[in-house]
Amino acid sequence: MFTLNFTKDIDMLEGIVRESITKQATKGLRRDGYLIANIYGKGVENINAAFKENEFVKAIRNKETLIFPVKVGDKELDVVIQEYQKHPVKSTFLHVDLRIALSGVLSKYLVPVKIIGTPKGLKDKGVLALSKKRLCVKCTAENLPNNFTLDVSNLGVGETILVRDIKTDANVQIMDEDRISIVGVIKAK
Repeated sequence: MFTLNFTKDIDMLEGIVRESITKQATKGLRRDGYLIANIYGKGVENINAAFKENEFVKAIRNKETLIFPVKVGDKELDVVIQEYQKHPVKSTFLHVDLRIALSGVLSKYLVPVKIIGTPKGLKDKGVLALSKKRLCVKCTAENLPNNFTLDVSNLGVGETILVRDIKTDANVQIMDEDRISIVGVIKAK
C-alpha cells in the first residue's frame, strides 16, 4: 500500500469507480443520489469515483482530522478534500476533488482557518471581516495541521491578522503571500 493509515478508528467511506465519465452518465449518477469525485495524487493514476451524497456529507461532518479514509473499488486510500463545487441554489454538493495523502511526499494542501473570540473592535462599531477561509500549505501528510486557530479577541478597529503573523511548525510552509490579510476588524459605514 502506498499510503499511511492515519484514521484507523474512523468508519471507511465507500464509493464506486465510474466506468463512464460522459455527461449523460454523470447526470444519471447525480439523479441516483451520487456525488461525483476525482481522486488524484503525485505519481498515482487518477480515479474517477462516485459516493452516495448523504453518506459523504455524514462522513465529512464526523471526521476529526483533514485526512479521512475512503474505499473505491478494491483500493483503500487516505484522502484530503482539495476542492468542491456546490449547487448555487440548493447548496448541495455537485463535485469534489480528493487528493491522496501520500506518506513522506511534499504536497500542497488547503487548511481551514478557525476563528475564536470576540474582537474588542466590535464594541467600537467595527465589523469582523474574514478574507481567507483556507490557507495553502506545503508539507507532508504526517505534518498536515487540522486547522489554523486564530484568536481575534484583541483586534481593534483597523487591525488585521496577516499570513506572516501565523506561527507554524518547521515542517509546514504557508504558500500564500505573507502580506495577505486573513481576518480583520473594519469600521462600519
